[in-house]
This record gives sequence, C-alpha cells and structure tokens, in this order.
Amino acid sequence: MKRWWLLVCLALPALAQASAPAREDLRVFAAASLQEVMDEAGRLWQVRSGQRVRISYAGSAALARQIERGAPADVFVSADQAWMDYLEARDQVDPASRFDLAANALVLVAPRGTAGPLALEPAALEAALGPRGRLAVAETGNVPAGRYARQALVSHGLWAGLAHRLAEADSVRTALAFVARGEAPLGIVYATDAQVEPRVVVVARFPAGSHAPVRYPAARVQASASGRSAGFLGYLQGREMRGCLEAHGFQIP
Repeated sequence: MKRWWLLVCLALPALAQASAPAREDLRVFAAASLQEVMDEAGRLWQVRSGQRVRISYAGSAALARQIERGAPADVFVSADQAWMDYLEARDQVDPASRFDLAANALVLVAPRGTAGPLALEPAALEAALGPRGRLAVAETGNVPAGRYARQALVSHGLWAGLAHRLAEADSVRTALAFVARGEAPLGIVYATDAQVEPRVVVVARFPAGSHAPVRYPAARVQASASGRSAGFLGYLQGREMRGCLEAHGFQIP
C-alpha cells in the first residue's frame, strides 16, 4: 500500500504539468530596425517564461495601420512617438502600459570601401552621389527613419538640393539594403542598422539636435488581454533587456 501511494505522489507533479494549459503565444509588432535585439529578447523571454514570442517586423507606419484595421497583435513597438500617438488617439493601445524602450542615432552610410568621412554640406554629398546616384532613405512622409532623415537634411540646408535625388524605401532596413548592395552610393539609417550590416560604413553622423529624438515607445495593444503581455512588457524594462539593448548599440532613454 505504501509503495503504491509513493508512486502516485511521484507521478502527481508530472501529471499536473502535463495537464496545465500552455501559455498563449505573444504576438509583437516591432519596427524593422529592432529586429536583432527583439529576436534576442524573444528568445530570452521564452527561456524564462515558456511563452513563445512571435514578432512581425516592418515600418512603424505599416504596423500601426495593420493594428488599426484589427490585425492580431499583443504588443506594439514603434520607431517614433507619432505612430504610437496615432494609435493611442484611436484607443488602439493602452496608455498606462506605454514606455520608451530605447533610443537611437541617425547616420549617413556608404558601401564599404567606396567613401571616407564626409562633411554634411552640399558639395561633399553631391560629389559622393555622383551625376546619377541617389540617396537611400526610408519614405519621408510616413516612416519614422524617413521623417528623421528629412528633418536632419533640412537642418543642414541639404533638403532643397537632395529632395529630387532620394531613393525612398518602405522601411529603414530596405534603405540600408540599397546601400549594402551598391544600388545607392549613400543612405541615411540608424546607427544600429549600420552596426549589423558589414557591407556599409558610416561616413557621417547627424547631431542629435538636427532631428527629433529617436525613441522607441512600446505598449500593449488594447484589444489584447493584459495578462498575456504584462510579463513580457515588464521584462523589456528590466536590467537584462537594458544590457541587451546596449550590446546591440541602442541607447537607454
């Protein structure tokens, strides 16, 4: 009798674990420039919690509009405040859950081996572009990296001369690819993008005051149950995540 009871007691924890419902996957919509660091955060969180994180990357404008149209997402991480404000004004994200995850800087890049340091002035950029070259940027009307790029060019008196020579892309990573493949002699991207692409080199850095601060706000999508994302959002604000962000070249706001 005692032996039978001992076997039952030993089996109970395994039975309880087997019968416990699996945690629902967490669906995250994140700006394309966050891919490497968010992939790492998702892996680390899954190890800690057992909850799988599924991340979709694109330009913040495209992601915000998908959320507005009802796309299934639990967490949104934007590359600027404007698109998070857009969703908050439409009651699509929970303002109480909102916080700034990271900060970044804006740089000018060229294909590796084709250019050295450049002055941010018209003659230098015109010479580097050549007679037919285009400046690769994210779409300047809606995509955050493109908006920052336009502000920086205006600030340096470069916009009027270069506006007709832009190669605009759907995201900053697409603009980066144009330069990495040699399809554009210059491009404006985030400092962290340049860090992950060995085929480009930074030839100039835009001063922080030349454009709005690059911030990445994160928040829970209002249609998602708070219990599904609360743990992950808390993790994103913790010490381990701060170390991960810094290792990938991001700044802590």
